[in-house]
Order: sequence, then structure tokens, then C-alpha cells
Amino acid sequence: MANEEARWVAQASEGDAAAFRRLVDSHASALFRVCARITNDKALAEDAVQEAFFNAYRHLRDFDGRAAFSTWLHRIAVNAALEQVRKRSGRGETELPEGEEADDLLATSVEAIPGPDRRAQSAEIRRDIETELARMSTIERTAFVLRHHEGQSLEEISAVLSLSVNASKQAIFRAVRKLRGALEPVG
Repeated sequence: MANEEARWVAQASEGDAAAFRRLVDSHASALFRVCARITNDKALAEDAVQEAFFNAYRHLRDFDGRAAFSTWLHRIAVNAALEQVRKRSGRGETELPEGEEADDLLATSVEAIPGPDRRAQSAEIRRDIETELARMSTIERTAFVLRHHEGQSLEEISAVLSLSVNASKQAIFRAVRKLRGALEPVG
């Protein structure tokens, strides 16, 4: 797959639209997941992913292969998502989505057992997590999402966020500590 992807990147950088489409198809869902978790908003996530692919296409010739293409693309997408968050916060829009949209954006590790009590408790935990994620700094939330939802290594997170490995560790640690604090009364 890596060789195939490298071929698509080379072809796309030479203007092959079909090759770029293959890259889009292979990375779109992963980018949407990370952008949705960073922005906590489907529409903003879609805008961020679209902007990320647009920027990637415009700068494809700048991709030098020092990092994996997916890391390079994730960095562009994270930056686009962070920009969407900055734009939104500039307008004062900080409300969290509710209902199914919120459920789609942030899947928690709580197993839903049929029954109204368990569903109510799960919904309460989900709201607490969403609230705490929204309170975190953008760097903490992004580092947490990349590590615990996307499974990226500290080195990858550092590259995406342009931070040192230690700064990335600290951001993840602070995010986990805040989430634990928010969930402490439940546990």
C-alpha cells in the first residue's frame, strides 16, 4: 500500500486528478474523524477536511517524503481544523452539539447496555467528556484526540502539532488528567 500511495502522490504532483482522487478516497474518513473530534462540529469538520485536501493539492509538490504522506496530510488537516475552531471562537459560538450529532462526533469507551438507567448514565458521561474536551486548550484536545482516538505515536503528534515530543506528552497528560477529574464523581 505504501508503494502504491507513493506512486499516487508522484502522479498527483504531476497533475493526475485520478491519482489525487485515490489519495482523497483513502484518507478522507480518517481526516474527517480527527477534524470532527477537534472541532466538535460536523460542518466545521467537513470544511476543515475540504480545506486540507485543497491545501494538500496546492502544495503537493512541496511534499518531500521525509514524513509519511499520511502524517503530512494529518498535519494539514489538524491545522485546518484548528483554524476552523479559531474562526468559530472568534464569533463566540461555543455550544456543543446535542443528540445523534454529538454521539457521532465523540464515541466514548462506555459500553451501552440496553436499559434506561445505563443509557442515561452513558449520556451523562458522554456530556461530561464533551464538556471537558471543549474546555481544554486546542493543543490539549488535539493531542489527546490524535493519541487516544487516532492511535498516533508521540513522534507523529509532535510532527503534526509542531511541538517537541515532551510538549506533546505534557499536552496529552494534562488532557487525561482533566478528563479523569471530570469523570471522578462517576467512577
